[in-house]
Amino acid sequence: MTTLKGAQGVVNGSERLLDAPGISIDRMPMLHVVLDRFAAQCSEALRPLCAPPAYFSVDSVLARRVGDVLDAHENNAAIGVFHAQAWDARILIGLDHAFLFTLAEALFGGDGGEPPYAEARKLSSLELRLAQKILELFGRGLQSAFAAVNDAALKLERVETRLDFAAIAPRNAFGVAARVRLRVLGRHGEMFVLIPQAALNSVRQQLGRSLSEEAAVRDPAWTRQIEEEIGRAEVEVRGLIEERHFTLADIAELKVGGILRLKATAGTRIRLECNCEPLFWCDLGQDEGFYTLRVDESVSREQQLIDEAISR
Repeated sequence: MTTLKGAQGVVNGSERLLDAPGISIDRMPMLHVVLDRFAAQCSEALRPLCAPPAYFSVDSVLARRVGDVLDAHENNAAIGVFHAQAWDARILIGLDHAFLFTLAEALFGGDGGEPPYAEARKLSSLELRLAQKILELFGRGLQSAFAAVNDAALKLERVETRLDFAAIAPRNAFGVAARVRLRVLGRHGEMFVLIPQAALNSVRQQLGRSLSEEAAVRDPAWTRQIEEEIGRAEVEVRGLIEERHFTLADIAELKVGGILRLKATAGTRIRLECNCEPLFWCDLGQDEGFYTLRVDESVSREQQLIDEAISR
C-alpha cells in the first residue's frame, strides 16, 4: 500500500482518500445531527407497535469502502435498497439477523425470558415480511431526518439478502457507513446505513453547515408535533365589563345585598383577557339564554397605555 510522509508522520493512501473533499466526516457536521435524528425517528416509529421500549443509538459513523461494508454482513442481514431520485443515488439500510430476531420477539409479545435466538440460518418468509415492514418505517424516518437539510423522498425498491444484489456503487467506491444499535428486552441488534459518495455529493454543502447554524434549522416533524401539543393546551379567558377602584374603607362597608352601580351599558364593549393580558374587544349579546361575546377587534397595547395614562 502506498504511504505518504508529511509533517504529522506516515499516512496511508486510503486515509488520504478519506480526507478528500466531499467524503471527510469532519467536513459534514450536520451528518451526525441527521443520523441522531434518524435513531430517534426509529424509536418513535416502533412505539405504537412494540410494547417494551426500543432504544436506538448511533455507535459509529465511518468513511468506508462499499465492498467492505457489504462483506462484513455476508449471509447475516436483510438489506433495503432505497432510491433517492432527487440525488440520483441509492442508499442501503441493513438489519442483521440478531436485530430481526430480537425485534420479532418484542413485537410478538416476548418478555425476554427465553434465551436469545442465535441459530445461523436463512430468514423465513415471515421474517422477510417483517424486515420489509420495518425497512419501510425506517426509510420514512431517514427521509424525515434528512428533511432538515435536504428534502428528498426515499423509496424502498427491494429487500435483498444476497449482498451481490445489494451493490449500489462499485465495491471500491467510498461512502459513509453508520452503525446503529438497537436495545430492547435487554438484548441487542445492529443496523447499518450506507450512503455512497455519489449521494453525499448532492448534499455536501448542506451537510457542511456548522452546528451553530443548525440552531436555526427547524425539524418539520418536531415543529408539527409541538404545534399540535400547544394547540391542545387549555387556557382560561374572562370577559371584563368594567374596572372600578375601591378604597379599603369602601370594601369594609360592603354588605350582603348591596348594589354596585356600573357605568357600563348594553352597548359597552367587553375586554377579553387571558392571564390578565388583554386580547380582544368584544360586543355583549345573548343566545338561547346565555350571555355571548362577539370578537370585534384586537386590543391595541399602545392605545391601552395611552388610555391608562389619560385616566390617571
